[in-house]
Amino acid sequence: MTTPLIHRERGLTIPSTAVFIAGEIAGTGILALPRAVEDTGWAGLILLVLCAILSTYTGIILGEAWTIASELFEDCKGHVQNPYQLLGQKAYGAAGRYAVSVCLHVTMFGGAVVFLLLAADNMETLVKALGHDISFCFWLLIIAGFLVPFTWFGTPKDFWLVAYGATLASASATVIIVVSIGLDAPNQTSTQHQGADFQKIALALGTIVFALGGHPAFPTFQMDMKRLKDFKKAVCLGFVIVVLLYLPVTSAGYFVYGNTLNDNILNNLPSGGLSYAVLLLVTIHLLLAIVIVISPVIQEVEMVLHVPRDFTWKRCVTRLLVVACVLFVAETVPKFNSLLSLIGGSSLTILDFICPILFHMKMHKLKVEASEQINDNNRLEGVHIPLWRKVLNYEILGLGVVAGVAASVSAIINIVSPDSFSMPCYVNISSAAT
Repeated sequence: MTTPLIHRERGLTIPSTAVFIAGEIAGTGILALPRAVEDTGWAGLILLVLCAILSTYTGIILGEAWTIASELFEDCKGHVQNPYQLLGQKAYGAAGRYAVSVCLHVTMFGGAVVFLLLAADNMETLVKALGHDISFCFWLLIIAGFLVPFTWFGTPKDFWLVAYGATLASASATVIIVVSIGLDAPNQTSTQHQGADFQKIALALGTIVFALGGHPAFPTFQMDMKRLKDFKKAVCLGFVIVVLLYLPVTSAGYFVYGNTLNDNILNNLPSGGLSYAVLLLVTIHLLLAIVIVISPVIQEVEMVLHVPRDFTWKRCVTRLLVVACVLFVAETVPKFNSLLSLIGGSSLTILDFICPILFHMKMHKLKVEASEQINDNNRLEGVHIPLWRKVLNYEILGLGVVAGVAASVSAIINIVSPDSFSMPCYVNISSAAT
């Protein structure tokens, strides 16, 4: 795959924007979705495709909302550092801005925690296969310490190759996983599937939403495009790539391994060169993703604490503390599947399904009001939302609220449940020491 050179002044093309979308989204879903589908039964494959379609639609209307905002408001033109928050402010004032900001940072901080947990799980599996035994909890500490110096650099705004590298790594891992499952299929003589219940379905839904969630960064991608209105084409192409990456692994894992699937499908693969290659590819992807995902949180913290933009000891200390917070949460809740469901059902559901609908309707209303004030009939044409689209918007809004609440509550119950509760790493370490 040849990586095209992207010039900021020219803007992103539709294919390059689609790769950014796919590179941001595809990753953890490859590992966690097979188990999520097993928890819902074969209908989980349909649910995965349906959620991908809904995410595509809400991504498109989020782009439309930003396009309208850029037409109506001067401070929405050109480059904006925090476009989603600004869109929330234009739609619903300070409350909208703060709500989006909180959800964004919860999602990104939680995403960094999940990526750290997955990377540690992968490294424990890989090193154990090579004959060494380093516990998962220590791998969390090792990886966090390794990442700290990389957070001391400025911002990832110039890391244009990361998206292409992440997409290529995910695509390569997908091919290898499917091949490995195919080679292992003859050894799985009797595949059985477990029954589904409401809590399992709700948890799986949260995982699916997390695996398809990329909306927090969509307005940023759109601003860098040559034409804002082309963003809907990029969204469609991006999600097509994501589904093509997710479906083969998810289907193969579900039909071959069934109820023996682990939370991380890599733990089901037979040991050998193929599985080691996948572990390395996915882990590299996760390590890069942690630095990128945590960057907006770091920038917000530094802005609040008035940390200078130049490289100083204050930057080093601040970013060390942020990584330490990520590490603490990971050591406290060392089960990434529960966090996937919680984040997917709460903050990410709001950003993926609820906010795009509300902001889209509000921006259309503001555009109608602006057109009526200046009696611009030409501008008013095509502004009103068709009835069928209004009905669809309200259905998605209702579905997002119900599904988000169900997934969040189920995830919280699962995290604190005695049957699935995992002791924090530092408790286990202190117990072993005594």
